[in-house]
Amino acid sequence: CAGYPGGRGSGSETGGRSEADIISTVEFNHTGELLATGDKGGRVVIFQREQESKHQPHRRGEYNVYSTFQSHEPEFDYLKSLEIEEKINKIRWLPQHNAAYFLLSTNDKTVKLWKVSERDKRPEGYNLKDEDGRLRDPSMITTLRVPVLRPMDLMVEATPRRVFANAHTYHINSISVNSDYETYMSADDLRINLWNFEITNQSFNIVDIKPANMEELTEVITAAEFHPHHCNTFVYSSSKGTIRLCDMRASALCDRHAKFFEEPEDPSNRSFFSEIISSISDVKFSHSGRYIMTRDYLTVKVWDLNMENRPIETYQVHDYLRSKLCSLYENDCIFDKFECVWNGSDSVIMTGSYNNFFRMFDRNTKRDVTLEASRENSKPRAILKPRKVCVGGKRRKDEISVDSLDFSKKILHTAWHPSENIIAVAATNNLYIFQDKVN
Repeated sequence: CAGYPGGRGSGSETGGRSEADIISTVEFNHTGELLATGDKGGRVVIFQREQESKHQPHRRGEYNVYSTFQSHEPEFDYLKSLEIEEKINKIRWLPQHNAAYFLLSTNDKTVKLWKVSERDKRPEGYNLKDEDGRLRDPSMITTLRVPVLRPMDLMVEATPRRVFANAHTYHINSISVNSDYETYMSADDLRINLWNFEITNQSFNIVDIKPANMEELTEVITAAEFHPHHCNTFVYSSSKGTIRLCDMRASALCDRHAKFFEEPEDPSNRSFFSEIISSISDVKFSHSGRYIMTRDYLTVKVWDLNMENRPIETYQVHDYLRSKLCSLYENDCIFDKFECVWNGSDSVIMTGSYNNFFRMFDRNTKRDVTLEASRENSKPRAILKPRKVCVGGKRRKDEISVDSLDFSKKILHTAWHPSENIIAVAATNNLYIFQDKVN
């Protein structure tokens, strides 16, 4: 874990070098005290927030490594001759009900429920075992001892409590914990399954869009999420740019949606790339449950659950790339899957872009800002300066030309603290944590 080259007030950064260190998901827990990241090497790293100190009040926002464990290992499907990589696709926390923490992590095929707990005492004085753990000769035991707990150095243990496997033919792209906290769903390209946390060998298929003839396949599921308050409602997005809201009370198999959200295409913007860039890469309910946010290649859209025919807000993330779609198609960047997140009050939304830029949009003031997560501009407690991209014409001193953007540096995964202005930004194999400037 590298030092703390801050951001908007303060921040932290962790860096690695190999392909396995590339961060593939970022998620705060429900209190924001813990932050989990998953990477391509199948590891989960959990950061814990520093407790406030009278001597160093500014350290309150800093996160330090709390626990690291190997969640998934590479596997091989011998029936299909396919390698199943260990990369963590998604992490989702469960609310904390006791001293332990629980989280779900998934790779392409298998979801695991992990328990993360602390141990600072160890039992001593067993009757049948000696101090090394070896069994004692019963004939030598002449007195009865009462075992006692002795203090020890704090240990954080991660143990797999459940393994939910063998339910997905295609790659899992989403997991979402239901508001009843008894069930969760996992979605792949063509199906969505509903699981009970106590049952690992059986899941219930609630959406199946696989056609009888795979040659007739026209769209795939790209993301899915449960409503934050209504346990019967969920949404899923598709590669055609549509969102379906389903109600599990209507029927057991939710192939028929309750609502269908789609924006009519503007014929003047039609091009060879229209279908590719309209594919939705992420869908998120607002904390209030009133709105849905979706991210496609160029825009973020906010939909009102009561209005299906068009979004109520559309934000241009990097419209200057519209003229570059041909080269982005050739280098496969056009298929990048950017995520989007709400702040705690649903008033600001954040999403990533290229060149390690990330964008924030204020829904009330309609102001937006482009910021950069990089080692160069992340000095301790420094304030991030807004960045501007110049499209043709004369470039100002503080602007960057669209032609000099680095498309290998991309911010796909971000997270926002549930109640404070603290954000986590994954820039390839570096994690940046920024917080609002504290005077």
